[in-house]
Amino acid sequence: MAARRALLIANRHSRTGARDLSAALEVLKAGGVTILERQCDRSDEVADVIRRAAGEVDLVILAGGDGTMNAAVEALVERQLPLGILPTGTGNDLARTLAIPTDLAEAADAIAGGRQHRIDLGRANHKYFFNVASIGLAAEVTHHHTAERKRRLWLLAYVLSVRDAWRTTRSFRARLRCDGRALRLHALQVTIGNGRHYGGGMTVHADATIDDGWLHVYALKPRRFWRLLLLLPVVRFGWLDRSEATRALRGRTAEVETRRPLPVNTDGELTTHTPARFSVVPRALAVFVPAAYQTPGEADGRAVERAPDRVE
Repeated sequence: MAARRALLIANRHSRTGARDLSAALEVLKAGGVTILERQCDRSDEVADVIRRAAGEVDLVILAGGDGTMNAAVEALVERQLPLGILPTGTGNDLARTLAIPTDLAEAADAIAGGRQHRIDLGRANHKYFFNVASIGLAAEVTHHHTAERKRRLWLLAYVLSVRDAWRTTRSFRARLRCDGRALRLHALQVTIGNGRHYGGGMTVHADATIDDGWLHVYALKPRRFWRLLLLLPVVRFGWLDRSEATRALRGRTAEVETRRPLPVNTDGELTTHTPARFSVVPRALAVFVPAAYQTPGEADGRAVERAPDRVE
């Protein structure tokens, strides 16, 4: 394989961002990848660093979690640079969706191996996202899910953040349109999924993949906290069609209007607000994946239903 030049950006502030990358770097070097490393102290610097280095490199490698990926996505799309992932965050949901190993040397081997897979991206107003966009409870979780809490408590941090968010989140009334279908809802949360996983391993929908061309949308009806806990298996495995507490839809576009503007969380970051229009951009970005990567449907022999192609 021809020699390649990679821009490496490491989020040293992620939960495991201080992990030694030397083993991963050795694997990349052995695979013919020359590294140009740049440091970013703040997530809002990531996109500009990528834009400035775009003419010097063939790919971008991000060592971080889903927030780091979210900070980079606009620049990756603009420059059409393929993405390599070294998962050092808390949830690592994009890496989980793409079966990228948490062992950094193994993740680096997937990049060095050179297999690229084009994935869909979601858009919330003018902001791209990989995994999900959420309104309501999940957006409030972001206020409580601080970097310090994630660093100290890891996955327990998410449970505590949900508890704290539930105490301060009010249910809301919304008008939802999904591919022309209109609904009026009373919801605790509305989630629009592009990928498969979010929130540290929750599943957008049992049939969701990140390359199927669909948005998977669900609304969570207001619940008491103890009843919300009973829904954990439903959201963990994406069994949203089986619960009377959720309303699940699928489409290429969705719109959410609320009486007052509410924040929209994309991949764990508050990036826009309602009213919000959501869309899917098919095969928008190339990502390095392991040689054996298969979508969940392919892995168990099921056909994966993909949305029909259309001109964006």
